[in-house]
Amino acid sequence: MGSAKQQSAISNVTNGILREWDKGSKSVRKRMLQDFIAQNQNKTGPELEQEFAQAASLFLTRLTAWLRLTYMLNNSCLNEQLRSTAIFLSASSGHKFLAEFLEVGGILTVLEIINLKQAKEADKAEALRLLQIVANAGRKYKELMCESYGIRAVAECLAKSKSEETQECARTLLETLARGNPKYENQAYKALIVLLLCNSPKAQQMAAQTLRVVQPIVGAANPSIVEPLLTLFKTLHLEVQYEAIELVKLLMSYEVQSELLKNLVTLLRPAKEDMIKKPEILEDPDVPKMNAPLPVFVQQAAVAKCIGILARESTDLAEKLIQLRVVHNLMYAMGNLDYADSQRQASISLEFLSTNYPIVDDHVKDAMGDVLYEMFITNPETLYVNMNPIQADVLRSNKVNIPGLIDVTE
Repeated sequence: MGSAKQQSAISNVTNGILREWDKGSKSVRKRMLQDFIAQNQNKTGPELEQEFAQAASLFLTRLTAWLRLTYMLNNSCLNEQLRSTAIFLSASSGHKFLAEFLEVGGILTVLEIINLKQAKEADKAEALRLLQIVANAGRKYKELMCESYGIRAVAECLAKSKSEETQECARTLLETLARGNPKYENQAYKALIVLLLCNSPKAQQMAAQTLRVVQPIVGAANPSIVEPLLTLFKTLHLEVQYEAIELVKLLMSYEVQSELLKNLVTLLRPAKEDMIKKPEILEDPDVPKMNAPLPVFVQQAAVAKCIGILARESTDLAEKLIQLRVVHNLMYAMGNLDYADSQRQASISLEFLSTNYPIVDDHVKDAMGDVLYEMFITNPETLYVNMNPIQADVLRSNKVNIPGLIDVTE
């Protein structure tokens, strides 16, 4: 009797919902998906089966087939297709739905969607959420996604997307693919390093932020992280600079510490060719100019700030910086008449070293002379306001060199 009722229910579904789907136009199917989404949020696998009289897989098969056939077209139903599929894949005790989705190449289809030029940002975000559901199902699913070049596709989406919602979904997925996935964690790590060089400030910020999570998972720091990371200091976006400094602080515990410190000190004294502003081809001499700082000066100021932070947080790092001639280069940056923030940040960092290390203070006083030194030590933050060109030249041409170990004052 139970079997007869079941057959009757299946027949009703087959002759009702499925027949309406098979014969329905795009608008009819879209309406059906909207109803499905409204009525079946957070249902379990057994509940979905009950909804379709144990024939839920027949509906999922139709749904995924339609998705594969239409996703590259101007598909106005893409969002509904993805959200409906997500209901099946996220259903607890519904592993069979996930298996069916994988069997028809669902991962590859959705990975292509996130980088389609014609796809809307909202649809890309929905596609990333669907991939997140797959990744959350376990390690073997993460590996399947990575084998389908998923890390590259998600990283490209993060770099090119114009929507913060989409970028955040991509960032979260990259972090998930790096966790509990030892076979591909290094691939995710390297993709995040490459993202530091992309043109999107938001993507750069998210990449640096995620690297702080992924670095301890990976363990050893890849030397290739140094140059892209230091390039972030050229940005005018303070949130990117913040994440760059936080990542530098983290990397002080890894084998790239020496290279990072050496490069930070070097960047306080930019090469002459980098400080020459290239003329614009279409520059109109009659139009008033806005003198934006060169990226190299922005980098100089941010590096000076970073050095001060590192010196304050660790006596060991402060001593290493001093031995790398950081005092000499900080004084050089203080003499930068082209960018006030370089002068200010360098003055603040040097004042800390001078206050805490008597030998530094002695060398600074000798190099500056009594008048300039008094101005500096009284208020380092406003030194750049009161300094004249001759005093700036004294700072730029200083010969300070402090070799050996440094004793810290009590």
